Amino acid sequence: QVQLVESGGGLVQPGESLRLSCAASGIVFSIYAMGWYRQAPGKQRELVARIRSGGSTNYADSVKGRFTISRDNAKNTVYLQMNSLKREDTAVYYCNAVNSFGNEYWGQGTQVTVSS
Repeated sequence: QVQLVESGGGLVQPGESLRLSCAASGIVFSIYAMGWYRQAPGKQRELVARIRSGGSTNYADSVKGRFTISRDNAKNTVYLQMNSLKREDTAVYYCNAVNSFGNEYWGQGTQVTVSS
């Protein structure tokens, strides 16, 4: 059974930082591209950052320079370090895993709220 379990969300003030984690089980983690998506109320889910099996990354323009995605294949975990958070970063953040065969999985999401 595949599970992606996110953690690390919460309520922070603008300018503060959070680190999200996503622990994967039931997959050969190292061959999956791992991504973080987010969905704000009334908006479509959007890609925030992705890290491929080889380690290359890409980011949404809105988070470049503030967010960093990384992975630890030994721990089957992907991270999203979020710095200089803004109110517009408020959303439910979802972990995503996809491989070259088209197998795709989602976590249950973790809420990030940026508010003073």
